[in-house]
Amino acid sequence: MKQAFPVITIIPDKRRSKENTLFPLKLRITFKGERKYYSTGFNASLADWETMETKNVRGSLKNIYHSINDIKIRAQLCCNSLSSFSFQAFETAFFPKSIPTTTVQIAFDQYISKLKQNEQIGSSHSYRNACISLHKFKPNLKFKHITVEFLKNYEHWFLQRGNSITTVGIYLRSLRAIINVAIENGVMEHADYPFGSRKYSIPMGRNIKKALSLEEIGKIYNCELDPYSVDEMSRDYWIFIYLCNGLNVKDMCLLKYKDIQGDFIVFQRAKTIATRRIQSEPIKIAIKDDIRKIISKWGQKPIHSESYIFPCLKIGMSLEEQRLKIQLLIHLVNEHMKKISHNLGINKPVTTYYARHSFATILKNSGVSTEFISEALGHSSLKTTKNYLAGFENDAIQKNTDLLLQFKL
Repeated sequence: MKQAFPVITIIPDKRRSKENTLFPLKLRITFKGERKYYSTGFNASLADWETMETKNVRGSLKNIYHSINDIKIRAQLCCNSLSSFSFQAFETAFFPKSIPTTTVQIAFDQYISKLKQNEQIGSSHSYRNACISLHKFKPNLKFKHITVEFLKNYEHWFLQRGNSITTVGIYLRSLRAIINVAIENGVMEHADYPFGSRKYSIPMGRNIKKALSLEEIGKIYNCELDPYSVDEMSRDYWIFIYLCNGLNVKDMCLLKYKDIQGDFIVFQRAKTIATRRIQSEPIKIAIKDDIRKIISKWGQKPIHSESYIFPCLKIGMSLEEQRLKIQLLIHLVNEHMKKISHNLGINKPVTTYYARHSFATILKNSGVSTEFISEALGHSSLKTTKNYLAGFENDAIQKNTDLLLQFKL
């Protein structure tokens, strides 16, 4: 007959031995035919275990014996205190939560470490910046401090220092991810979750138009620049990004000659590789004559298939070195594109991001489906693509509703 109360013992776990024939000493609880094992943090050989069972122990073995016996007694007292035993109730009562000792800083550090292991270097820097900002507002920040009132006060403090509402959203989405992990790990109670309906809503940044018209792109494409100057290189890189499905600068720098397959460039987005375990469909870019010319003009000699097309990166660079080089190139191209567009009378801060948005919005305005644009951009969902295009919906509404008054013409 199965017992109606738990039986608690300490045993050497022979299922897997430690080095030098040491076995983990486990707290074993048996209840109604079910057994569960819990670590005590101690190991012993079978000979030492037999010695401890006789209670004829001395020296270090004596200390181990008293420590594991104390664990057994505390476990028994914990079980006795439960009105109704279950393994979950025991675990909740016996193992202390880490809220008093676990700070938000530690949680961020652990999350950032995982991002780096997953080669998500850009994301790791973004989370680091969020952590630094939050701790400037509240030094030694703990999970118990994070309330709806705290988040509202942080947002106000952050904006008062001239920062953007978009950056607030980025930092607090990072914090929300940290809190979700903390709740999963039992570090924070779900009841204390400060985000959501009737709590704190993370602000959305203004959806500012970041695209050019075909006329403006034509001005950039046709402008005369000094041959082989930095201005010309920056313009050509911008046009390359625009024609290549609006790929981002990192993906452009990572392109290799092996990615050129006939009349297409076929590649996986670096962001996609880092965030998804299951490989998604690759992005295909139709190679137009202008793309070939830019590769021929600015690309480096293809020593072998693993050679990068453009001379920004070198094989063997660390991820941090790659990130720095890519950031420097983005800054260089953006500075020169702003100068070029200003000289052309384009009153927009033209950056590489404008090339990506222009690709998407011009296709959309030409009647191309959102599904095709989403796939070309490498977005994980249509929602992301719709956010890209949202700032241009008003223009489309104005243009299309003009048709209602065509009878006046």
